[in-house]
Amino acid sequence: MSILIRTVLAAILLIPSATFAQASKKAGAPPAIQAEFDGFIAKFRAALKADDSAVIAGMTKLPFMEDKTYSDVAQFRAKAYPEFFTKKNRTCIQRNKAVYDRDPEGNDNYFIFCYENIFTFTKTPAGFLFIDVSVND
Repeated sequence: MSILIRTVLAAILLIPSATFAQASKKAGAPPAIQAEFDGFIAKFRAALKADDSAVIAGMTKLPFMEDKTYSDVAQFRAKAYPEFFTKKNRTCIQRNKAVYDRDPEGNDNYFIFCYENIFTFTKTPAGFLFIDVSVND
């Protein structure tokens, strides 16, 4: 009987660890996606460090946030960049880790949380692009 109890106890202890291992595998980005994003975010962060709004605009999906106020590079640089890329936010994006998620539509997304903002980067046919700033609630 003690062998049966040990077997049952071992099975009970292994089930949560197997479930956790499967959940951990799902949490990370596929290696190719991660590598592509790593290259993108390195360039994005370098542009932020240089305060280069032209490079950031070129790495952004326009019209930005589907808003006609930011429909082209000139409008993005004049309006969106100063609004969202304050010195405080630029420093935060350079330091904070991006969090990966695949949405229900199958899009690969990364999020960087900075104070009250969430900066969103999504893989598109053209590669990764900065697509949105939303409220971190």
